[in-house]
Amino acid sequence: MSSATMERTEAAKLPDGDVIAVLLTQHARIRDLFATIGTTSGEMRRKAFDELRALLAVHEVAEELIVRPVAKRTAGSQEADARNAEEAEAAEVLKHLEGLDVDSAEFTSAIKEFEKSVGDHADSEEAEEFPAILHGCTQEERHTMGERLQAAEKMAPSHPHPTAAGKPGMVALTGPFAAMMDKVRDAMGR
Repeated sequence: MSSATMERTEAAKLPDGDVIAVLLTQHARIRDLFATIGTTSGEMRRKAFDELRALLAVHEVAEELIVRPVAKRTAGSQEADARNAEEAEAAEVLKHLEGLDVDSAEFTSAIKEFEKSVGDHADSEEAEEFPAILHGCTQEERHTMGERLQAAEKMAPSHPHPTAAGKPGMVALTGPFAAMMDKVRDAMGR
C-alpha cells in the first residue's frame, strides 16, 4: 500500500503539470484527509469529510474523462473498466456517507471501510494505469492531459452522482449541470 509521503515523493520526480504528478499529489491529499477524519470529531471532522467528498467527486470525474480513455489504450480496456467500476461503487458509498452524522458509529465504521477501498483503488491506479501512461505517452502528452484534468475538475460536480459515476459519456453530458447545482448547494450550506 502506498503512503501520502511516497506519493508526494514520486510526484516530485515528475515535471510540474504532468498528469501523473497531479494525480499522485491528489492521492496523497486524499490519504491525509482520511487520516484527519480518523483522528478528529465534530466540526473539524465534518470539514475534513466535506473536503474529501468534494476532492473525490471532482478527482474521479476528471479521471473518467481524461485518464481512462488513455488508460484503455496503454493499460488495456479491462484495467480501465475495472477502475471505472470501482469509482461507480465509491460514488454510491460517498452518497451514503454524505447523509450520515460524522460523529455516529455508523459513519466511523463506514468511513474506515471506504478508506480501505479508496486506498486499494489508488494503489491499483498507481501500479497499473500510471506506469502504462508514463511509458505509453510522451512528456508533452502527459502535460496536456494534466492541463485537461485540472480544467475538467473545475467544471466537475463537487458531490457524488452515482447514476453517472463510472460512465464517462454520462459524466460528459450531465457533469456541467450537476456541477452548477452542487456549487449552489454548497453556497447554501448543503
